[in-house]
Amino acid sequence: MSKLSGYLRLMRPINCLMMGIAVMAGAVLVSPIFSEAPLKDLIWGFVTGFMLTAASMAINDYYDKEIDAVNEPDRPIPSGLIDPREALAFAFILTSIGFAAAYLTNIFCFAIAIIAWILFVTYTTVGKRSGLPGNILVSTCVATPFIYGSAVMANEVRSNVLIFAAMAFLSNTGREITKGIVDVEGDEIQNVKTLAVRYGSKRAAIAATIFYFLAVLLSPMPLLLELVSFWFIPLVALTDFGLVASALFLLKDYSRENAKKVKSMILLWFIFGLLAFIAGAIR
Repeated sequence: MSKLSGYLRLMRPINCLMMGIAVMAGAVLVSPIFSEAPLKDLIWGFVTGFMLTAASMAINDYYDKEIDAVNEPDRPIPSGLIDPREALAFAFILTSIGFAAAYLTNIFCFAIAIIAWILFVTYTTVGKRSGLPGNILVSTCVATPFIYGSAVMANEVRSNVLIFAAMAFLSNTGREITKGIVDVEGDEIQNVKTLAVRYGSKRAAIAATIFYFLAVLLSPMPLLLELVSFWFIPLVALTDFGLVASALFLLKDYSRENAKKVKSMILLWFIFGLLAFIAGAIR
C-alpha cells in the first residue's frame, strides 16, 4: 500500500466531502440562487470545510494512535504506513490551506473557521477522554459547516440555518455515542470515559437512540415554519426512517460488531439528510 493511499485514508475523503457539501447546504438555505453570491466565495467555502475536516481527521489519528493500535490496527499510523510526525506535518498543511480559503472568503468566515478548529483540537487533546462532553464538542464542529455556509452567502447567520444545524448536532451526538460502543475496548485501556465505558454498551445504546429520536422529532420544524418546499419531504422522510431503524437495530443488538454497522449506516442517512436540506431550498 502506497504512502499516497495512507494520506488519503488519514483525510477520510467521504467525511471531508460531506463537510464541504454541508457548507454548500448552509449557503443554499440562505438563498437557493447561487448567483447571489460570488462563485469564488462558494468554492472557498467548500475548500475550507473539506480541508479543515481533513486536517482534523489527521490530528485525531495522531492522538488516537495508541487506541487505534487496539481498535483499528490497520489505520495508516498504527499500521506503520504513515509516521506520526508525517501525519502532524500533513495536518499543518491542510489547516493552512483551509484557513487561507476562509480568509479569502471574508473575515467573519475566517473567525468561524478558527473557532471550529480550536473546538476540534480541544476535543482531540482534552475533551475526548471526557465522554459525553467530548461528543458534544465534535457535534458542534459537525453543525458548524451549516452556519459557515450562511456566513459565506450572507456574511451573517440566518435563523433557519440554526434549525438544520441543530438536527445535525443531535444526530451526530448519537453517532459519537455509538462510536464509543465500537471503541470500548481501546477506550478502557486509555481511560477514555465514554458512556459505553462508564455505564456499559446497553445504556450507551439507549442514550444514542434518544439523540437520534430527538433529531427526528425536530425534522418537521422546517415544514411547520414554511422554511422549505415540498421537495424536502421525501428525502427527510427517508432520513428519519433510516435513523429510527438504525436506532432500533442498535437497541436490539448493542455488540461492538453491530454498533460498527450502525455507525456506518448513520453516515449514509447523513448524506440523505444533506440532500433533503438542499432539495428543500428549491421553490
